[in-house]
Amino acid sequence: MAVKIRLRRMGAKKAPFYRIVVADSRYPRDGRFIEEIGYYDPTKEPSVINVDGEKAKKWIANGAQPTETVKLILKKQGVL
Repeated sequence: MAVKIRLRRMGAKKAPFYRIVVADSRYPRDGRFIEEIGYYDPTKEPSVINVDGEKAKKWIANGAQPTETVKLILKKQGVL
């Protein structure tokens, strides 16, 4: 099972809101997930980011691969 840390799109049309989730890579983008570890709201100025660093580190240590966007968010938060 290939596990990824990725964004799950929520919110209304033209008003995106993302949850940072750990999911099997075979599941759809907005489908089933294993655990939610934070959120990202790009519509606010400045962007609002909230990540549980302990959960993110635990999943990365267990082999979960973050996507490019999530990797940038985690670096910005000081998790990576």
